[in-house]
Amino acid sequence: MRLATLSLVPTAAIIAGCTDLPTPTADASRAGALAAALRAEPPRDVPAPGRYIFRHWTFGDEPFWTDTLHLNQVVEQAVSPATALAVGLKVDAERLPPGFLASADLTSPATTVELLRRGAVVGVEARVTADQHIARLGITCALCHSTVDNSVTSGVGRRLDGWPNRDLNVGAIVALSPALPPAVKAVFNSWGPGKYDAEFNHDRINSPVVIPPAFGLGGVALETYTGEGPISYWNAYVAVTQMHGHGSFSDPALGIDIRQRPDRVTPVLPVLRAYQLSLNTPPPPAGSVDRDAAERGQGVFNTTGRCASCHIPSLAFSDVNRGVLHDPAETGMDPVRAGRLKNHKYRTTPLRALWQHPPYFHDGSAATLADVVAHYDRELGLGLTPQQQADLVQYLKSL
Repeated sequence: MRLATLSLVPTAAIIAGCTDLPTPTADASRAGALAAALRAEPPRDVPAPGRYIFRHWTFGDEPFWTDTLHLNQVVEQAVSPATALAVGLKVDAERLPPGFLASADLTSPATTVELLRRGAVVGVEARVTADQHIARLGITCALCHSTVDNSVTSGVGRRLDGWPNRDLNVGAIVALSPALPPAVKAVFNSWGPGKYDAEFNHDRINSPVVIPPAFGLGGVALETYTGEGPISYWNAYVAVTQMHGHGSFSDPALGIDIRQRPDRVTPVLPVLRAYQLSLNTPPPPAGSVDRDAAERGQGVFNTTGRCASCHIPSLAFSDVNRGVLHDPAETGMDPVRAGRLKNHKYRTTPLRALWQHPPYFHDGSAATLADVVAHYDRELGLGLTPQQQADLVQYLKSL
């Protein structure tokens, strides 16, 4: 659940509670032990509640979004469906009666309230009173890690769980809060669509990353760009420190020790993880890949391009399961993000449905796969011909 959502309250405010999470290590050399533990863990059946947790479970975060940020009032008074779609929010068409959108006033905030009452705004849960006021508002994993297939119109359709919402402008949405000072609003408004900074509330450094997919996570030992921990570690971090759910999260290396009772996060982590692991990588659209070129590109990937030395095909296209993390300078990456966190290095990102989620790299600095290939050709001195680069792009699109 790599996107997370937003936290604005410093974590120095530590609350007493009950359930502890396993304490992660600050030593990057321990990544191998984490990977071994993940591989040794027996497979789990996907429990029925997993999808519900992912789509609708707020972890009890309503007090933050309602009482602290007052976004319920903002939405009720000023956010029409047209505005909501413009900032990347998605509408689940399956929660609407036939003809609803055709007859609704999409310029009226009252229509947004009705969409919320029907549970149709992906990733946003609300309790709407009989007289059409938003009494409580919260967010879920699906806000950032789901989109829709646009089968009705742009931004409206059937849910696609696990797909990163690269249209979502989280910063602009939260900056609507009347509770934020102008300087903080300016930072949030600077992020733009599809980006989010899950550490800004801790260190006040503005360096957002692109929202990653939550599908194709099987065999991925460390979930974050910088390898802080596995899937449930990241789920807990986001739920407690970003969404402001009512639960517990502890990582001494990051200076975070939040304990709250009742813990609405820790008990659901296993079923949430199981559901995420059930989300398969979507195949590329039919006809979108030149198969002959992709076959040649696979040869480049495994030989001249040296891609497979880190993006190991048999290990989810990463070397992180071998306990390997990389200094930013190894591949010409921006060092700021890595320097903010405990490992000071980057994980090799697994290659999954690359056709689906541009831009690329943690900071979105590569707009296309051609830009990715050109970056590595330049930084690693590969000397690939234009044809080899084009073939490699076709192979990457096929993954």
